[in-house]
Amino acid sequence: MKKIKILFGLVALLIVSASFTIQDEALKKSMENGKGVYNLVCVVCHLSEGQGIQSVFPPLAKSDYLMEDLDRSIQQLIEGSSGEITVNGVKYNGQMPATGLDDKDIADVLNYVRNSWGNKGDMVKEDYVKKIRAGLK
Repeated sequence: MKKIKILFGLVALLIVSASFTIQDEALKKSMENGKGVYNLVCVVCHLSEGQGIQSVFPPLAKSDYLMEDLDRSIQQLIEGSSGEITVNGVKYNGQMPATGLDDKDIADVLNYVRNSWGNKGDMVKEDYVKKIRAGLK
């Protein structure tokens, strides 16, 4: 009986471990795609390392603003944004145009920026972006 419990525990551990590996691989692939999207759409303002331009374009690197509200980040990529925001204690008052990205590209680029340059976030899935987009209509 003890051997069966040990075997069951090992099998459960392997299953859990495999699911984390699959999720890690999915995040890695999404981040790779997101880096391409970032380099096409975002890099001009937020620069190659997400550092932004002081008092002009806010940083995405180690960004409290980016990391504190995923829904807002999705909404801003869909609709754009304007007005004053505070990022890492610095006020910015500019505009970001709507990106025109589809739900997959938004999820991918957010996975890239939310897991690069000192940021660490949960995986954003296309279905979640679609849900937020539907709520904006």
